Amino acid sequence: MGDYEITGLDISKSFVEIARKNAAAAGLPLDFRLGNASAMPFMDETFDVTFCQAAFKNFSQPVKAICEMYRVLRPNGMAMIVDLRSDASAAEIKREVKGMGLSRLNETFTRWTFEHSLLKRAYSLENMRTMIAQTPFKQGQIEVSGVGFLVCLEKKPQS
Repeated sequence: MGDYEITGLDISKSFVEIARKNAAAAGLPLDFRLGNASAMPFMDETFDVTFCQAAFKNFSQPVKAICEMYRVLRPNGMAMIVDLRSDASAAEIKREVKGMGLSRLNETFTRWTFEHSLLKRAYSLENMRTMIAQTPFKQGQIEVSGVGFLVCLEKKPQS
């Protein structure tokens, strides 16, 4: 994996315990912490990169979470958010689920979950731009990918 220190954060005690056990079983020196993304249990300027995948739509305080990403990043650090976008079309969802190689029954349940649950919590690209503008990042790059988006935010050094 290279010479990296990797730390995971989750609000679920059970998920943290599972992640710790899986990392230990795989012999990987990963650190997992219990905590909330909107009040991270880390010192300022701790990380070079923060990465949030498929969880952002579940955050109760998304703007605070982005502010926390900024706080824990070192200057020139990069925050990335990958998640479902609320404006993904039914055709895009069908194509995405089809590509998962699921059985017909699981495909139907997965598509239903996307359309009736996950999309309701997801954000649009405009929602993301508005939230980012309220943080110290002020702006970022947002790239559409399938049914989701990738947000890249850079912490510029203070001048």
